[in-house]
Amino acid sequence: MSDGEPGEAYELGRTCALAAECGRDLRRCAQMYGVLFPPAAFDLELYNTLTLATAFSAPWATAERLKVVNRAALWVLAVDRLVNHTAITREQVNRLTRECLSVADGAVPRSAVTRFLADLRDELGTVKEFDALRWLWRDQLARMLTGMARAWVWRETQVVPTLARYLDNADSHGSCFADLSHWIYTGDDWAKAHLERLRAVSRHVQRYLHLLGDVASYRRDMSWGDLNILALGVGRAEVTDAMTGLAREAARLIEPVRERSPRTAAYLRRQLGFQAGFNGISDPGHTT
Repeated sequence: MSDGEPGEAYELGRTCALAAECGRDLRRCAQMYGVLFPPAAFDLELYNTLTLATAFSAPWATAERLKVVNRAALWVLAVDRLVNHTAITREQVNRLTRECLSVADGAVPRSAVTRFLADLRDELGTVKEFDALRWLWRDQLARMLTGMARAWVWRETQVVPTLARYLDNADSHGSCFADLSHWIYTGDDWAKAHLERLRAVSRHVQRYLHLLGDVASYRRDMSWGDLNILALGVGRAEVTDAMTGLAREAARLIEPVRERSPRTAAYLRRQLGFQAGFNGISDPGHTT
């Protein structure tokens, strides 16, 4: 065994322990909000996958500092289920959007999904910068909800968007909303002062993750009737080429961030790398 292996194993073990601690927090959240997280849709594997992703993206962090990004990501999944598997009419989707944005603006929540959002909003409110950054957080929330609503319409009306148009709607994925929540809560001074710039980078990473998620979940999406780029007349080779280009461009955009905020850049790079590895893609910059 080489000298470096024990240290590497220690770091891997610590990161897995961090993910497990984060997972316990998410399961407590699921219990708090009851019907929002039915066990059939939110099983142990889902919580483990979510917290492993955040732990390996920021292994230097504590569970306390990762709780907002984990909760934001879990909330996104809950909203996605409500839109894709509960809403029957466009008005139901629109009403959910209105209620979420109203709570983001400070309204009293009236459902499990808005109670969870209000608690997330209030936790972010413990950070002194949130008052000044709230508009950006709310704007990304609106983009995400609008993207989900647009995808719902595409599915229900059997619209077939082009690959470019599909990628333009990647805010529906929700990872940028989770990233912004994370940086508002735990980002360093430079990150909090440059969130608009970071959002642009995060949204580009999100485009890659949007396609990667479709490739990884194709069979499940087909069985559930969900929208998936591979079922919209776009071939796997074209999707793979697009992912390669997106990953390379993301790396180019992340590099200048490294000079100003090394951990912010590492978080984005590691997010790409973990998701690619977890889903069986050899390298996010050299997709095969």
